[in-house]
Amino acid sequence: MRDLTATLHELYEGNTDRAQRFRYALLVFDIATIAFVVVTSFLPLVPWIIACDVALGLCVLADFAARLSISRRPGREFLRLSTWTDMVAVASFLAPVLVEGVGFLRILRTLRLLRTYHLLERLRSDSAVFRRNEEAILAATNLAVFVFTMTGIVYTTQQGSNPAIVTPVDALYFTVTSLTTTGYGDITLPGTTGRLISVFVMICGVTLFFRLAQVVFRPYKVRFPCKACGLLRHEPDAVHCKACGNLLNIPDEGAD
Repeated sequence: MRDLTATLHELYEGNTDRAQRFRYALLVFDIATIAFVVVTSFLPLVPWIIACDVALGLCVLADFAARLSISRRPGREFLRLSTWTDMVAVASFLAPVLVEGVGFLRILRTLRLLRTYHLLERLRSDSAVFRRNEEAILAATNLAVFVFTMTGIVYTTQQGSNPAIVTPVDALYFTVTSLTTTGYGDITLPGTTGRLISVFVMICGVTLFFRLAQVVFRPYKVRFPCKACGLLRHEPDAVHCKACGNLLNIPDEGAD
């Protein structure tokens, strides 16, 4: 048992190559699962989809149990939003007929994994594309997380009571039109709860959308901490820190 716990500690929190590969595998699993959730939302709930849901749910449950078993204070884990979203995701996979729409909350796990310190450092080290576009990738991830999370909430709260929301695609369509403030008007959410959800989608969605546009169109900068003042972002060809004037030594691969 101690050997198993030590192995789990290494895989989830260590800096070994095996641990890094394991966390990459988790990220790939999360992305593949999200793709499965999105694609199957367009399909009827047939037996093979239910079987895949249950299999994925067992994998998520195993991951959740492993992280809980190595936590120094397991009780505190239940004070975190990510823990509850994992529990909801497990329930949505193991009982797809009962809580089908909430499966979209599975995307929150990818956001949490992508923001862990170890994985970010490894991505910066391994991928030049990620280094150049880190903020844009994280901003796009935040926006995608918000869209699919709100799609799940809209679908779960409106299905059965709102004739305009029949499938997850309807919920996704409403979320996107509200987020972009296009508001075609063919789908609305009635009642106080519906109006509050609509307001939340518009305010938070527009904020995340503009954040993505900001990082995409502003001048590219590199991440390199100044040893004197700690300023992290500099122009690629900077020689001195613009905040304190300290001499920088930014690694450069040189011109082609």
